[in-house]
Amino acid sequence: MAGRINDEDIALVRERARIEEIVGAYVTLRNAGGGSFKGLCPFHDEKTPSFQVTPSKGLFYCFGCGEGGDVITFMQKMENLSFAEAVQTLADKVGVQLRYVDDGQPAQPPGQRVRLMAANQAAAEFYTANLASPEAVQARQMLDGRGFDRAAAEYFGVGYAPRHGRALHEHLARAGFRDEELVKAGLIREHGGWDYFQGRVIWPIRDSAKSVLGFGARRLYDDDRLPAKYINTPETILYRKSHVLYGLDLARQNIGKKLQSVVMEGYTDVMSAHLAGVDTAVAVCGTAFGENHARLLQRLMGNNDSMRGEIIFTFDGDSAGQAAALKVYKLDRSFTTQTYVAVEPNGLDPCDLRMAKGDAAVRELVGRREPLYRFVMAHAVQGFDLDRADGRVAAVRAAAPMLAAVRDRSLIDQYIRDLAQLVGMDVDEVRRILSTAQKNARRSHQSGLAVRGVVARPEPLDSGGEDMLATAETAAEALPWPDPQDHNLAVERGTLKVMLQYPTLFDTAWDGVRAEDFTHPAYRAVFEAITRVPFGPDGWTQAVQQATDDPTARQLEIALLVEQILRAPTEQYATAYASRLLLLSTVREIADLKSRMQRTNPIERQSDYDAMFTQLIGLETRRKALSQASLGAGE
Repeated sequence: MAGRINDEDIALVRERARIEEIVGAYVTLRNAGGGSFKGLCPFHDEKTPSFQVTPSKGLFYCFGCGEGGDVITFMQKMENLSFAEAVQTLADKVGVQLRYVDDGQPAQPPGQRVRLMAANQAAAEFYTANLASPEAVQARQMLDGRGFDRAAAEYFGVGYAPRHGRALHEHLARAGFRDEELVKAGLIREHGGWDYFQGRVIWPIRDSAKSVLGFGARRLYDDDRLPAKYINTPETILYRKSHVLYGLDLARQNIGKKLQSVVMEGYTDVMSAHLAGVDTAVAVCGTAFGENHARLLQRLMGNNDSMRGEIIFTFDGDSAGQAAALKVYKLDRSFTTQTYVAVEPNGLDPCDLRMAKGDAAVRELVGRREPLYRFVMAHAVQGFDLDRADGRVAAVRAAAPMLAAVRDRSLIDQYIRDLAQLVGMDVDEVRRILSTAQKNARRSHQSGLAVRGVVARPEPLDSGGEDMLATAETAAEALPWPDPQDHNLAVERGTLKVMLQYPTLFDTAWDGVRAEDFTHPAYRAVFEAITRVPFGPDGWTQAVQQATDDPTARQLEIALLVEQILRAPTEQYATAYASRLLLLSTVREIADLKSRMQRTNPIERQSDYDAMFTQLIGLETRRKALSQASLGAGE
C-alpha cells in the first residue's frame, strides 16, 4: 500500500475500539474492581486468571507471561497481523475510514483502498458462483482430477472466470463499481475494458486479515490467448507479489501457534497440504521466495523463542528444485528461524504425492525434512572428485562458508559430522581444514580492511575451530526484566508507576529525579523515555512507548501503567516517592564517598581528604532533608 496511515485516524481507531469489547470477543472477562477486568490469558496456558484489561487506560497486560499493549497490539498478537492490518481490521469494526499520508509513493484518494477491497471481494464471490455454471465443467474436472471435491473448492474459495471477455466487468459495473476502480484493482484491463482473467480457474489471494488482495489463475483451454499456465493479478496498491503468500489467511494462526511454516510452490500444493493436515502451508504467488516473505513469516511466528521456529521449503528433487534451494539459501541470513527443506525423491509435488499415496504421505514428507544447510552442503560437494584426497579437501573448503552461517551453535558439531560423512573423511581432519580455512579468510578480511584504512580487531580461535561457525551478526540482547517482588527495587518501581499514571503530580523536572537514581537498567530506560517526551494531555503514554527503544522497557511500561496504586495519589505522595528514590541514591553516594575516604591517607593527601569531608557533610545534610520529605511514600 502507498503511504502510511494518518496518525489522527490511528488515534481515532484507538478511541472508538473499546478494548474490553475487542478483548471480550476472545476472552471471557470478569469485573476485577477498580474499573478493571480479568480473564484467562489467551497467550499462555493458565488456570488462575492473571490477564487484566484496564479500559480507562486502553491497555491489557498479563502478569503471568508479560504480554501487554493497547487494543491494536492485542489484535496484532491475537490474529498475527501487522500494525497496519490490525488498524485496518479495527477501523472496519468501528466504522473509521482511514486516510493515508504520502511517503513519496503515488498518493491514493481517501477511501480508495476500501473500494478496491470491496471490488476484489465482489469479484471473488462472482468467480466462486461461476464455478457451478455449465460453462465451468472443464474447471470442475480439472479440480476433481487433482483430488479436490466441491467442499474443498468452497473451503479454499476456488472459482472460475467465464470466457466471455467482459462478464466480470459488466457484473461489477451493475454493482456500482467504476471502471477506474476496476483497473486499479487489476480486475479489468485499461484498454478495452476486458476482464483480466478469462476462461481460467481462479484462486483468491488473501492477507492475514482475510481481505482479498488479488487472484491467481490457471490456464484451461488450448485457445487461451495467454500462453502462461499461471498468471496473477498485476501489481496494485493492494497486491504486491513480493509481499503476499497464498493460504496465509488459513495458516496464520497455526503458524503462530506451532512456530512453523511450510512454503510450497503452487496453489494446489497448499490445498493438498491443508487437506492432509499440514495446516501451516503457504505458497508464493508468481515470484520467488524473497526477503519480504521471510519477514512476513517471522512476524507471524513472533520474536520470542525464534530459534525454535522453523520454515520448511518443499522442492522437487530435480535440478530445478536444487536451484530453488540454493536461491533460498542465499537469503538464509534474513531468517532468525531454522530453515529446512523437504524433498520428494521421486519428483512428486505435494499435490501429486497426495493423489498417489494419500494424506499420510504429505505429512511424512514434511516430517522427513532436513536442514537446508545439509541439503545445500550435499549439493556443494557433489561437484568434487571425492575419490581423490585433494578433491575431498577442496569439498570441505567449499562447504566452510555454509557452515559459518549456522546460527544454532548446538547443531554445529552434527553438521561437521555430516560433512565428514559426505566427503568420507575423519571428523578431526575436517575440523582442521575448517579451522585453516577460517584463518585464511580472516587474514584476507583483515588485509582488505587495512587497504581501506580500517583497523580489524582480532578474534580468538578455539581449539575446535567452532568460532568460524558463529553468525556474522549478533542481535543485541534486550534489557533484563526486573523482579516486581524485589524489595530493593520497590521504590524505583513505585516511583515510575506514579510518574506514568499520574505525571501531573510532578513538576516539569520530575522533582529532581535523575536517570542515575535508578539502579536497574530497565527502570532507568523507562525513566529516560519519560524524560524524552514532553507531557501533553492527549496520548502522552503512547508517545512514551514510541520513544522507548528496548522491547523489555516497553513491556515494563505497560505493566507499570496497569498495576494498581493502593491509595489515591496526591502531589505530596508523588514528592515523597521522588524524595525516597533520591534518598536511596544519596545513601549510595555517601557509602561510596566513605569508602574513598577510608582509602585516602589524611596526612599525605590532606587537601583531597578535606574536600571529601566537606562533600560528606553536604550529603549528610541532604540525606536528612530527603529522609523527612520521603515520609508518606509507599503503599
